Amino acid sequence: MQKQRFPSLAIALLLLASAVCTTAVKAENAKPMNILVLYADDWRHDTLGCAGNAVVQTPTIDALAKQGMRFSHNCVTTSICGISRASLYTGQWMSRHGADKFVMWDTPWEETYPGLLRDNGYYLGHVGKWHNRPFPKEEFDFSTVYSGRHWYKDKDEPGGKIHVTKRNEKDALKFLAERPKGQPFALTVCFFATHAEDGHKDQFLPQPESMELYKDVKIPVPVNANDKSWENLPDFFNEKNEGRVRYSWRFDTPEKYQRMMKNYYRMATEVDTTCGAILDKLKEQGVLDNTLVIFTTDNGYYHGEHGLADKWYPHQESIRVPLIINDPRMNNTVRGKTNDEFTLSVDLAPTILDAAGIPAPERMQGRAISDLYLPHNPIETWHYWRQEFFYEHPTFASEERIPASEALVRKDFKYMLWPSRGNIEQLFDLKADPIEEVDLAGNPKYAAKLAEMRTRFKELKEAAK
Repeated sequence: MQKQRFPSLAIALLLLASAVCTTAVKAENAKPMNILVLYADDWRHDTLGCAGNAVVQTPTIDALAKQGMRFSHNCVTTSICGISRASLYTGQWMSRHGADKFVMWDTPWEETYPGLLRDNGYYLGHVGKWHNRPFPKEEFDFSTVYSGRHWYKDKDEPGGKIHVTKRNEKDALKFLAERPKGQPFALTVCFFATHAEDGHKDQFLPQPESMELYKDVKIPVPVNANDKSWENLPDFFNEKNEGRVRYSWRFDTPEKYQRMMKNYYRMATEVDTTCGAILDKLKEQGVLDNTLVIFTTDNGYYHGEHGLADKWYPHQESIRVPLIINDPRMNNTVRGKTNDEFTLSVDLAPTILDAAGIPAPERMQGRAISDLYLPHNPIETWHYWRQEFFYEHPTFASEERIPASEALVRKDFKYMLWPSRGNIEQLFDLKADPIEEVDLAGNPKYAAKLAEMRTRFKELKEAAK
């Protein structure tokens, strides 16, 4: 009889714990949580001190990781500014939201996280880069939209000009000063940094006070930032490829590499400083402890790997981006931890809605990342989480400049497909070859693996629609 009673007792205790947990969460959520999204640009997963980068100084974001949780395998489903932003707001793959250029998505506004937050009483703000024309100004209570340059005219600033990151800071602090104090708020700060000013010969134009940073440091050059790695790419990669063109702008000589990377890192540190100013203001206003803070970026960035610059393609440097979440609901046992599950850009919208207590729309494809750090239901001790995902990117400008690419990404293997270039396939063993130099697609030993991943790729591609 005792053997029959023990499971029942265990279940009863778990149900009691669940009830206590649910009551605590409801009490905690009695006051709606504020939302702050700090969204940087062209900033890959390891451009952070807390991610092991021994050069770049990011003390604010490192401290945020110690207070919250860092997700080391966070990836974008499309590595380019506009499409990735559409996925951020809609929680959907490009195949579903339809914004395959720098245009507004097809998903109804009322099914996006900003639309739902405002409909549920949030004071809604946007600062900085948008990149999905046209900007729906009427949907925001507060908005400033600009990007593309590092310096702007401003008669109120010394010298009559202001750096784009300083402008981001000024506008974010204005939002926080003017917001109604009795109303929950949601602010997305979309930095232009560390994006290059593509039309400028110097590419990265930091603030003068940053120029002493990294002055005497030699930036390590990746082992595959060379012509040999470039020649390993499929034959259709030629000197007209946009990634190769931008490599010539930034990285094709040792002197240029050092100058560009130092200025890139200076701009990253400037973003970190602005993040600190915004968080300090929240603390001063007494609301930081009731604010969900997310730091992430729109896409990764080649630092010369494969003889490329910028993003677009399915290599790790391009698709892996930082993600740090500090959620007031986190237990102290998870704070400061690193989580290595596959989290995605499409997960952020449902994560934000979960924090606000708003159900995610049925057509939102991501999953609330809070499932990885909140004990929503103690009985479900083992949560299923994705072990793979589908990556997609359309042709941009022309097939020569930015060819379409797709992939099935796992932690051990990656299958790539180049659909606009004759459906060329590639296969990489990420455990043995993490820098993706040895293509195994033509190796008979991997024929079964290639076939299995090809089949699964087609299933996930269909599911993304």
